Amino acid sequence: MLHTPTENATPAPRRPEWLKIRLPQGEGYHQVRDLVVQHRLHTVCESARCPNIGECWGAGTATFMILGDICTRSCGFCAVKTGRPLGLDLDEPERLARAIKSLGLRHAVITSVNRDELADGGAGIFAACIGAVRRELPGCRVEVLIPDFQGNWDALQTVLDASPDILNHNTETVPRLYHRVRPQAKYARSLELLQRAKAQGAFTKSGIMVGIGETDAEILDVLRDLRAVDCDVLTIGQYLQPTRDHLPVERFVEPASFVRYREIALEMGFRYCESGPLVRSSYHAERQVA
Repeated sequence: MLHTPTENATPAPRRPEWLKIRLPQGEGYHQVRDLVVQHRLHTVCESARCPNIGECWGAGTATFMILGDICTRSCGFCAVKTGRPLGLDLDEPERLARAIKSLGLRHAVITSVNRDELADGGAGIFAACIGAVRRELPGCRVEVLIPDFQGNWDALQTVLDASPDILNHNTETVPRLYHRVRPQAKYARSLELLQRAKAQGAFTKSGIMVGIGETDAEILDVLRDLRAVDCDVLTIGQYLQPTRDHLPVERFVEPASFVRYREIALEMGFRYCESGPLVRSSYHAERQVA
């Protein structure tokens, strides 16, 4: 059955049972936390209040967030701080690579805040991070989750020239909701970014949230658009309101619906689809390129 939200839908009063979150604990969790502090790094796990931080850090992995922890954009869903970033940390790539080597990762995920005030949007630092990880830990796959660089395709080329193993760029939601969810982004631009990357042979990936006001029919349209640009991997997860100042949850999607989304995605030709209530863009990322 397709879901069609009302324009003034109210959020569910509490999370259902299938959205219970494991509390951070264990030796692996503390090891990752200590490394992040020691190397003066940021993680999207903390800054975006990821519900899987306990599981992922407990397993000895994290999604590293470069270019600081202050974003130049003000997306309605995201818990990362918005404001004026404070310069560039040119030593960050080397510290990041040493942390990844200390963890012995086989698959590292690197993302960033948006740095729209920079001419290249931070693409040069992304490339430097990829190079530093390859020098420190040659056997580690590197996945980058990049911003749209405001359509600066030279900046995208800088990242592609560094040859990441996976290039991820999230579409996040359906086109109709961009003005609320991603007011400084453009749906068509995100699709073009993925298309340009694929044209150069990149292994591409994208992700969307559900439960933020879209219909199932709109979700399927986004999946078709992503397949039209030959996107390889898809992630689908439940939107969770990080604070009262962010967009409300319009609905909690049943686990069975996530199973169906995955089935449809695979039928459409995606090589892999991670779909579930707590799925986030880098959740089980190492499995997606096995």
